[in-house]
Amino acid sequence: MQLSARNQLNGKIKSVDKGAVMANIKIEVTEPNTIVAVITKESAEQLDLKEGDDVSAIIKSTEVIIGK
Repeated sequence: MQLSARNQLNGKIKSVDKGAVMANIKIEVTEPNTIVAVITKESAEQLDLKEGDDVSAIIKSTEVIIGK
């Protein structure tokens, strides 16, 4: 898949937690870090996301906050 977005992290899904409307998707990225994507339950079901799937986290934010 080719995208113009540069903010992409490849990783593996560690868990899928579906609520009534939204789903939390924990993704282990290259470091041994994990990011969490909050997406609609409908999107999680349409993509058939499940633990162990290889995915790309594509970040569409216009802001980055850095703390020290």
